[in-house]
Amino acid sequence: MNDIFNFFGSILGYLLWFLYYVVNNYGVAIILFTVILKILTFPFSVKSQKSMAMTSRMAQKQQELQKKYGNDKQKYQEELQKLYEKEGVNPASGCLTNFVPLFIMMGLYYTVINPLQNALHLSSDSVIKAVNMLKEIPGVGAGFNTNYAQIEIVKHFGDLKSYLTMFSGDEMARLESFSHGFQFLGLNLLDSPADGGNIFGTIFRSNLWIIPVLCLVTSLLSQYFMMKLQPGMQQTQQGCMKYMLYILPLFSAWIACTVPAAVGFYWIISTITGFLQTVIMNIWFSPADLNAKAEAQRIALRELEEAKVQALPAAQRMKLAAATAEKDASSQPVKTAPRKAKTKNSKKNSTEYLGSKK
Repeated sequence: MNDIFNFFGSILGYLLWFLYYVVNNYGVAIILFTVILKILTFPFSVKSQKSMAMTSRMAQKQQELQKKYGNDKQKYQEELQKLYEKEGVNPASGCLTNFVPLFIMMGLYYTVINPLQNALHLSSDSVIKAVNMLKEIPGVGAGFNTNYAQIEIVKHFGDLKSYLTMFSGDEMARLESFSHGFQFLGLNLLDSPADGGNIFGTIFRSNLWIIPVLCLVTSLLSQYFMMKLQPGMQQTQQGCMKYMLYILPLFSAWIACTVPAAVGFYWIISTITGFLQTVIMNIWFSPADLNAKAEAQRIALRELEEAKVQALPAAQRMKLAAATAEKDASSQPVKTAPRKAKTKNSKKNSTEYLGSKK
């Protein structure tokens, strides 16, 4: 899995390096990088919005099926599948759109932690030699975080310059230029806000504590306002999923404490741009409008299907009507005459008749 994300990070690294080459600042490059990716993934976001609107529209009908076939799961699944086909809904259509942001985030993460390989695209053999060299320097390798060895090389390029003989002159020039571009608004985006083993004890060792705090605040505010803009989310997010909306921001803030600040900075920018994107989509692609359009399209499609069905000729219609009438007549029960009840007069007449016979 790491190789997949690393490969994806290498692809994103070309865009990130180009933006850095233009602006010469990694923080500004991340902002431009995030905005461009939001524009490129906008169709996926619209599709996700449509999927959420369809889920909201189907929720009530699914509840009716559950009440009707609650004890028969097989029958419920069959009727649910028929409902999906009737409404033209694909329950798995929104899965891909949910994974795209994850791949982008992990791709950027691997671009940040492996800048020599994925951002600068230096020779893989030279990068491996540089990392191994870092571990062998007496009194230096022990103090560096081996998980972020490439970041350590960029961060301490001035001290390690004389040891990096495995890189060519052009690669050294690019690496030196890159090492000066991670200062953004007084923040060193190559540093981590805290140590993973002692977050609360090291979080305030620098001004980078603002990164995880902003991650948490922007995530919570974004979730709150999106729930206000899209009331349908409150219906679809039930049970434990409702609490996940608040647990995930806490988890992202905790992760932002231990990873390089550039990753947390990307999460902040991504959350803000994502919220602005939601506002824009709610204006032109609101769930109510999408449901209305989907219902209109479904009705129009059924009308077209009914129009394709050709009417029977007059002779066949008359023949079918006659056959139906005959069938209805034959199915009716035959009426029998009611039997007359015996009376005293009839008994007396019978007695007189027998007497006359004698």
